[in-house]
Amino acid sequence: MTTQLPAALDTALDRAIAPGYSRIGFRLRSRGWPPLPADALRGRTALVTGANSGIGKAVATGLARLGASVSLVVRDRARGEAAAAEISARVPGSVIEVERCDVADLRSVREFAAEFTGRAHRVDVLVHNAGVLPTTRTESPQGHELCLATHVLGPVLLTELLAPALTDATVVLMSSGGMYTQRLHLDDPEYRDGAYRGATAYARSKRMQVALTPVLAERYAPAGTAVHSMHPGWVDTPGIATSLPRFRTLTRPLLRTPAEGADTAVWLAATDGLPAGRFWHDRRPRPEHYTRRTRESAAERERLWQFCATAAGLDTTAI
Repeated sequence: MTTQLPAALDTALDRAIAPGYSRIGFRLRSRGWPPLPADALRGRTALVTGANSGIGKAVATGLARLGASVSLVVRDRARGEAAAAEISARVPGSVIEVERCDVADLRSVREFAAEFTGRAHRVDVLVHNAGVLPTTRTESPQGHELCLATHVLGPVLLTELLAPALTDATVVLMSSGGMYTQRLHLDDPEYRDGAYRGATAYARSKRMQVALTPVLAERYAPAGTAVHSMHPGWVDTPGIATSLPRFRTLTRPLLRTPAEGADTAVWLAATDGLPAGRFWHDRRPRPEHYTRRTRESAAERERLWQFCATAAGLDTTAI
């Protein structure tokens, strides 16, 4: 028998941040979750970007356990092949493919999408998980700030190019609780002004993801495709160890496993009828803002969309 965590306690954990984002919050909440059907994604096809380690690999593993055929979309094919072999060993009989694409490189995204849609006619699940946290301001091959390119422009372009294959599908943007600290910077989306901080650039781009979620949800709703964003909580991943070693040292006893961080993405993919355009954490919709200073208007979200569409090279006259 499962017992659902009372809503008031769940909300208190969320607002207190550390308890809710840590393994404590996950373990308290997950006691009340019914297991997902073992064949929930049988016959479905899934793409997961940044799937060769950490949360991305855990998402791919979780989708495979539910029966999905999963493509790991990675920059480094050798690392992708190693991850595929590991997932196949953990999930016997699973179908795991490796696809090479650098999500930050818009040319690479276009080449991958053209090649993939030329041989695959359906995508049921698309998880945008690829992430970076640079120490200094770095630009993509097209001259865009790297966090913006990786977390926003690449996913926007890839989703649009795969749209003909995304029918009755689920799209998930892997955001971060760090986005709560930032508002949209529409006058400086490329982070050219002021002293650059990688953690700030990361959080700004994650705020963009969440602001775009309702826009994208409305855009793809006619095809029956649901777009969600979520955050995984505090997770012990190779990226955290490399980019935020001090944070990891201080919080390591509280950090979630990659599988715990991946859970909501897998659940979103396997659960029909959920409201689209929301921001999720631990299987519940969460507020998009904690303070008024970060709020944006519908007009600002539309302005962000127009910027992203133009920067990604989409035909804005048809949008």
